[in-house]
Amino acid sequence: MHIKEKKDLSELEEIIGYKFKNIELLYTALTHSSFANEKDFDYSHNERLEFLGDSILNTIISLYLFQNKTDITEGQLTRMRANIVCEQSLFFAAKSINLGSYVFLSKGEESSGGRHRTSILADAIEALIAAIYLDGGFVKAEEFVLSILKNTIESSIKNKIFNDYKSFIQEYIQKNNLGLIKYKVLSETGPDHLKEFSIALFLNNKIVGVGKGYSKKDAQQLAAKNAIEVLRLKDE
Repeated sequence: MHIKEKKDLSELEEIIGYKFKNIELLYTALTHSSFANEKDFDYSHNERLEFLGDSILNTIISLYLFQNKTDITEGQLTRMRANIVCEQSLFFAAKSINLGSYVFLSKGEESSGGRHRTSILADAIEALIAAIYLDGGFVKAEEFVLSILKNTIESSIKNKIFNDYKSFIQEYIQKNNLGLIKYKVLSETGPDHLKEFSIALFLNNKIVGVGKGYSKKDAQQLAAKNAIEVLRLKDE
């Protein structure tokens, strides 16, 4: 495996709570196509695992909802599953385990912020699910999925899942006449090609949420998400 053998992934295994018997599966799950295409020697990348992981993820969530939500229709189950397995939910799941730090990327993709890109992290989560399935079976993959998406699943079941946090909090504030909200950049750090933004969400000139991201859009979404949690709007 050349370069990849030099990177210790035991820390990631500890984070996800699964020890691979075939470590090559984990390396492949973390290898973006840009990295494989950049090398002179042959590398497997994660696109095929991503394909399989998508199906396994949908099966696990479908089975969970079918067994635990016996009082709703097929259409409601479908919408609920779509909320849980969407790209944004997978992105937040990947961020929660710092998956971006372990992904193998080309120099170009790395320098353009690929380690923090929503699509790359969401795809890597799906590939990781497939790798666990192939290495340890369905039950282990199921344990991982239900663990990493626990909060998302619970929120979806309560019909209180938000994929667009900015829109939700804007509509909530307006509907309940709570005042005015605005976003303000607190700081910008890092080089121009990989700048990280820290953005605060103000409600009536008081900070109610802060988010950091490698684009203003992502930072605003995370600030809104933080504000929803701080203001306990999910409990309304």
